Amino acid sequence: MNENINKIICGDSLEVIKKFPNDCIDLMLCSPPYDGIRKYNGYSFDFENIVKELFRIIKIGGVVVWVVNDEVINGSESGTSFKQALYFKEIGFNLHDTMIYAKKNTPPQPNTKRYEQRFEYMFVFCKGMPKVFNPSMKFKEYDDKRKMKAVNRGKDGKIVMKKVNHRDYVKVGNIWFYATGYGNTTKEGFAFEHPAMFPEQLAKDNIMTWSNEGDLVLDPMCGSGTTCKMAKQSLRNFIGIEISEEYCKIANKRLSQQTLIELKQKED
Repeated sequence: MNENINKIICGDSLEVIKKFPNDCIDLMLCSPPYDGIRKYNGYSFDFENIVKELFRIIKIGGVVVWVVNDEVINGSESGTSFKQALYFKEIGFNLHDTMIYAKKNTPPQPNTKRYEQRFEYMFVFCKGMPKVFNPSMKFKEYDDKRKMKAVNRGKDGKIVMKKVNHRDYVKVGNIWFYATGYGNTTKEGFAFEHPAMFPEQLAKDNIMTWSNEGDLVLDPMCGSGTTCKMAKQSLRNFIGIEISEEYCKIANKRLSQQTLIELKQKED
């Protein structure tokens, strides 16, 4: 197991993770191939058996973030995302949260009788309850009419009023918005040889939320290596598995560039 840490393994994800010990992964984050929306060099995956193996290797309190969507066939969505979510539950995972990855800049679809598709699901599954939750925070905003609020009653029974701090922090919601495309998903143009990357910030936000420094993050279908790159950047250990040699080369190149950036930062 140790020889695979912080590496990209070129191979079939199911066969590779079968060799992993029980309860060894803190966080699994990936966007698997779904339906026929994208072509991944002709590769597919054994969904049910991979999920069974994930349940075995995820630690108690560990999290799986599964980014997925549905193909529209003859005007009807496939429902693959929901079927997969129910299967995760069937084999023992808790569906901890159904989050939304919303895209800020989707291309127009003028010739369809549908609203533009602007989101994907981020299903958050857990083996038990999450052992780690480091929520993203934002400033709480108030309008001018809410400068004062009732807090509680004093000893005399009168309501005590307190000024609201306009810079109070609150947790963000479970709809996360990201711009996509070159300069947003990543600034590495060569990485777009992969057909379906998710934004680097999406990966980092999930990694920071559901893991701590030094934890082990797995992406069993790592594609261009976004999860692995952002795990490395966030001081987590990682394992990436990818069956396509072409995509493995892209992922390793991105990791090499990240290493150079980190070395330069240390020199500065």
